[in-house]
Amino acid sequence: MLKGISHIVCVLLLLLFGPSVYAQKTPTVKVSTDRNQILIGEPIHLILEAEMPSNMRGAMILPDSIPHFEFIEKGKVDSAERDGLKTFRQQLTVTSFDSGAVVFPPIALLVNNKKYHSDSISISVGFHPFDPKQDYHDIRDIIQIENPYIVYVKWGIIGLTALSVFLFIYFTSLKIPEEKQPRKSVPKLTPFEEAMKALQELKKQNLPESGQAKLFYTRLNDILRWFVLRKLQILSMEKTNEELILQLRQMHMAPEQFSKLAEALRMSDFVKFAKYLPGNSDNERNYEVIESSVHILNEMDQS
Repeated sequence: MLKGISHIVCVLLLLLFGPSVYAQKTPTVKVSTDRNQILIGEPIHLILEAEMPSNMRGAMILPDSIPHFEFIEKGKVDSAERDGLKTFRQQLTVTSFDSGAVVFPPIALLVNNKKYHSDSISISVGFHPFDPKQDYHDIRDIIQIENPYIVYVKWGIIGLTALSVFLFIYFTSLKIPEEKQPRKSVPKLTPFEEAMKALQELKKQNLPESGQAKLFYTRLNDILRWFVLRKLQILSMEKTNEELILQLRQMHMAPEQFSKLAEALRMSDFVKFAKYLPGNSDNERNYEVIESSVHILNEMDQS
């Protein structure tokens, strides 16, 4: 009788405290590979696996590029949830053209604004083995092959040239009618005015509330980039956010404001590339950081 009661008590304790045990589990992320030695240019498969409690929000952060490696294919991120745990899995196919021992760096897992990193993996990249017993084959000379259609090609080029000259003379000889009414010149907005107008229009659209957080952060990022290009003459549209952060560091902003701006730009990457879904308070804060940064950069450039 007592033994049966003890079994019931154990079951009840597992039901009551089982979820809390999973909630206390530390998030983990790991990277594994099917082999640690390849030839130059040979593909290798990497498996990214992450695990966290279901009551936490997180995403794996995969950089656009990795030193010594080139991405061949980025597989789709598969997610599953079971027994209070949420798991992510993604397969990558990469290669390397640098010989020697190259290191695949740790991959970060962002959970509740805290990062957890995987271990790095060392991969040996070598050349195809040379067999000295094989015969030496010299490089053959280039063999010239006569093209039987070369005559037609020459006459075709002559005909097209003559037609182009005729059309050029014909159209340049035509008189272009003058416009009766001159076009009204539209006053061009300054970089600051254009950025403020774009931010106001973006705020009215309420994109995060309609499930379009990725579009919201993309436009927010582009507004800042276009302002920096026009106002500071920095080629921001061609740079990654990390490169843009390094450029803006030279503007000598206040440390606190610069830190907030860098965090807002990195959050934009998390949403666009890692499918991270921020909360409403995060969206409002990042919007205000971009808006205040435009004000500060505009005033700094005028001083």
